[in-house]
Amino acid sequence: MADYLKPTPARPRTRRGYALGVTLAGALLVFCAILPWAGLEARSSLVGFGVADDLRGIDDAFGIYTLVAGLAALACGLAGVLGRTWLAALAVVPGGVALAALVVFMTSRGGVRDRISVDLGKVLSIEPVIRLGWFAALACSIAIVVLALLALFRRA
Repeated sequence: MADYLKPTPARPRTRRGYALGVTLAGALLVFCAILPWAGLEARSSLVGFGVADDLRGIDDAFGIYTLVAGLAALACGLAGVLGRTWLAALAVVPGGVALAALVVFMTSRGGVRDRISVDLGKVLSIEPVIRLGWFAALACSIAIVVLALLALFRRA
């Protein structure tokens, strides 16, 4: 058989899908740290309107920790995209830190747990609420941890 007809072994391709996913999740986590995480709503059916006061993520120290962890995960993801894919696996550390900061924000003394909650029927209702930004930041931090572990073990 001729040499030019022999199949050559395929060169190993390095895919950077998980590293790109870590990069995107890190960028989204940085954005989510700016969004409102918690709030205090006061409503009255008697008057027909309500008032809300929001607490953004970066207004609290744990929000700043989450912002810095998001920037670190973004850097790890970019290093994985531009260099070796195993560098994206290092994002598991800032992803875990962000996850811990989000949980501590919700359970700490200054968080939502100790805010006022009053219900006087239709006259006045005051209650703490968890905003969408906190849930989005939680989802991004979980995504960073999962994608970083997949980048380490799957090498895709």
